[in-house]
Amino acid sequence: MFVNLPASFKAVVLSGAGDHFCAGLDLSEVSERTVAEGMTHSRAWHACFDAIQFGPVPVIAVLHGAVVGGGLELASSAHLRVAEDSAFYGLPEGTRGIFVGGGGSVRISRLIGVSRMTDMMLTGRVFDADEGQAFAISNYRVADGQGLAKALQLGLKIAGNAPLSNYAITQALPRIADLSASDGLFMESLISSIAQGDEAAKERVRAFLEKRAAKVLKA
Repeated sequence: MFVNLPASFKAVVLSGAGDHFCAGLDLSEVSERTVAEGMTHSRAWHACFDAIQFGPVPVIAVLHGAVVGGGLELASSAHLRVAEDSAFYGLPEGTRGIFVGGGGSVRISRLIGVSRMTDMMLTGRVFDADEGQAFAISNYRVADGQGLAKALQLGLKIAGNAPLSNYAITQALPRIADLSASDGLFMESLISSIAQGDEAAKERVRAFLEKRAAKVLKA
């Protein structure tokens, strides 16, 4: 889906049906896998979640109920996350004798830090929605049943941005984080120059200078 999104799409809201966002993989599949099959399975999930993180538009995930194991890996591939009161987060792989395989060692550790991720995996520690917000798993916290409405509100706001600017933000920021400071600054200059050269950006700057643009207000 994320590989072939229609050109008319400007943002995507990702939400789970039922009582939970996603409780992770079916452990019955793991018990009989060979090493080669496990490697192939893991790399397939890497490709899937890369298509979300590095796809053409920003993705907002609505988190409720269990956001566990592969579910947390999926959530971490989104660009923004809205958590409801019921959301809770866990990485039980360590207590099951396995290891994350859907990119969590990269994405989740960057959200919450290696130390917290280590704690979750070694001890099975579970974080509730408030802890997840404090530890930067979620960007927004809402009451149960309000996550989708909040995500759609954010999606509409994001969709109103210049497409090239959105693309630069979602594509460049995580890659710049992988670079040395000097290389990151050089890439920043390149991306900044490309973005401001876009006609949509020029029109937005003109609108601001001519006081035709909306002011920045506290949400």
